[in-house]
Amino acid sequence: MIHHLALTPEDNAGIGPLLTDLAKEHASIEDPRLIRRAPVLARSLPPRLLEFLEEYRLGEPSALCRVSGLAVDEAALGPTPPHWRDSQHDSPAFHQEIFFLLCASVLGDVFGWATQQDGRLMHDVLPIRGHEHYELGSNSLQHLSWHTEDAFHPCRGDYVALMCLKNPDQVATTVCDAADLDWSVLDVEALFEPVFTQMPDNSHRPENASESTGDPTVDRLRARSFALIQSWNDDPVRRPVLFGDRTSPYLALDPYHMKMDGWPERSLKAFAGLCDQIEAKMKDVSLEPGDCVFIDNFRAVHGRRSFRARYDGSDRWLKRLNVTRNLRGSRAWRPAPDNRIIY
Repeated sequence: MIHHLALTPEDNAGIGPLLTDLAKEHASIEDPRLIRRAPVLARSLPPRLLEFLEEYRLGEPSALCRVSGLAVDEAALGPTPPHWRDSQHDSPAFHQEIFFLLCASVLGDVFGWATQQDGRLMHDVLPIRGHEHYELGSNSLQHLSWHTEDAFHPCRGDYVALMCLKNPDQVATTVCDAADLDWSVLDVEALFEPVFTQMPDNSHRPENASESTGDPTVDRLRARSFALIQSWNDDPVRRPVLFGDRTSPYLALDPYHMKMDGWPERSLKAFAGLCDQIEAKMKDVSLEPGDCVFIDNFRAVHGRRSFRARYDGSDRWLKRLNVTRNLRGSRAWRPAPDNRIIY
């Protein structure tokens, strides 16, 4: 069951002036002052929206939370950009981006990766010509395999959030809620053992980033991050795929990026059983323009169905945020306490 709230015309009428004022005050969604202020600014959202998001955060009523009905003028958006590098400045979706940021900031702190989309906090999810068959969110003709977001990293987010700007072909996001699995027939104890090798996914590789940011200090830190990513590819860290409460466990797995060499027979059988159940319980969720969806990255895996991109400016276009409930947990990976980028 999806935890769902639909914004009303009255909600949009109240939210609109707030977004307009903030868009005038800040240059882009990456403005550090806007990011810092977001948790306070979020208090200006409709109280029923705040209560809804707080219930999702603390009560865990579902692994999927959907806020629908945000006003989106698709004509004003213009064409879907051909690449994420083309979308940061003078964004035609700035009002929607601000709303998305404020909602995410109710659930926790947004953060980004130095190794993804040149260290931006808010990512673009759109088809890129030449990526059709890559295991990346920018692919199209290939299914995006289901996974825990950034399963390989100890600082992965609590939530991965998506906001839909365009989805004319009703391309489905696929989700499996851990609450739908029958844990009684799975070897939970074996899945709690730290024997499973999780490797970095392709989105963190240097060939998918710009060669230089123009800032020598940032480039040096980013090079260190890419070197660490490579070391984890060469010598994957062994971790459990389940953690938390054994009667209702949390998940961390990405089968496409996992090497099974050397796993004990019991671990292989337990992992196969878990994957089989997830495959059987996957559900399709087609996002509409104005939808903001928050996926509990501890309690769900997600992917995407394949589609044929047109590259004519009309293709599916989403925004993405990573959200953590424990920003301090990544302090060793960030240059300063208030820096949101993990290096």
